[in-house]
Amino acid sequence: MNTVVLVTGANSGIGLVLCERLLSQDLEGLQLCLACRSMRRAQAARSALLASHPAAQVALLQVDTSSISSVIAAAREVKLRYNRLDYLYLNAGIMPNPQFDVKAFFKGLFSSRIVSMFATGEGILTQKDGVTPDGLQDVFATNLFGHFLLIRELEPVLCHAGRTSRLIWTSSSNAHRSAFDLDDVQHRRGARPYSSSKYASDLLSLALNTRYNKQGLFSSVTCPGFVMTNLTYGILPSFPAVLWTLLMPVFWLIRMFTNTFTLTPYNGAEALLWLFKQKPESLDPQAKYHSFTSGLGNNYTLPRKMDIDVETSDALFEKLLRLERDTKCIINSKSQIVGAINSVLCY
Repeated sequence: MNTVVLVTGANSGIGLVLCERLLSQDLEGLQLCLACRSMRRAQAARSALLASHPAAQVALLQVDTSSISSVIAAAREVKLRYNRLDYLYLNAGIMPNPQFDVKAFFKGLFSSRIVSMFATGEGILTQKDGVTPDGLQDVFATNLFGHFLLIRELEPVLCHAGRTSRLIWTSSSNAHRSAFDLDDVQHRRGARPYSSSKYASDLLSLALNTRYNKQGLFSSVTCPGFVMTNLTYGILPSFPAVLWTLLMPVFWLIRMFTNTFTLTPYNGAEALLWLFKQKPESLDPQAKYHSFTSGLGNNYTLPRKMDIDVETSDALFEKLLRLERDTKCIINSKSQIVGAINSVLCY
């Protein structure tokens, strides 16, 4: 039977490389769907994939995970196209307006923290979050809630008796419990929304396994390591390209002492591809599967226990359910008001 794979944030970086690596597996009947916010970029990504794999089945789907109406519309389209969804890669994510602490950075360069500082960004990065038209925090909506809503809307094609489906998250080593507050899941009051959203995705994955494993749906979490992507370059947008070039030998040198510096999107996608080949029943729901690259350039995947617990994950899931109900009610009310106004104007 055909295998249907949907990847959010598939037009660049790790998402695009994952799609390329999946197609390179030469899997018979693979149907790949690139779910992207920008259709122009999605079309360019599709063209690039078909250039190297002309016989591949590559479809496009417009979705902005920061927009509730966009997610609902995208899910409706998926259910019209497919009667099953085997893999849903929850990869789309943002880190907007990162603020870089130069003083802390140079201090960290000459300390024992240098490796963890580069690998996680802890202590040197904060972000200024925005608010979506739906009234949600932008990072929370894009990285977590939009994906949660997408999963909920796609239950009919994800959950089927007699077969398994997979949810695979792109998380981060920047996911820290210290950044997350169960009383402020959107991180309205903090300065580390990216870290909070990634820790929340770790928690949510565990909660999804608790609720959906009996229906054949399994969730796993990955970490790509320290990868040079547009998100990474955006941390220091004023840095000239030549400076990044000069830093690369330093990063390669650091990789001789730590396996977390995967550096390239190809290496960073290793765990995502590795999980594609595993039987979900054999995986640990409380482990994060890390992409590692040795000093000699060899890629491999290893699990590491996450700093999460069932009670907190269940509490987060219940909060997300309530937020789902509330936001849908608001959107429905707005639609009814607009409809009533249009009726009056037409009359």
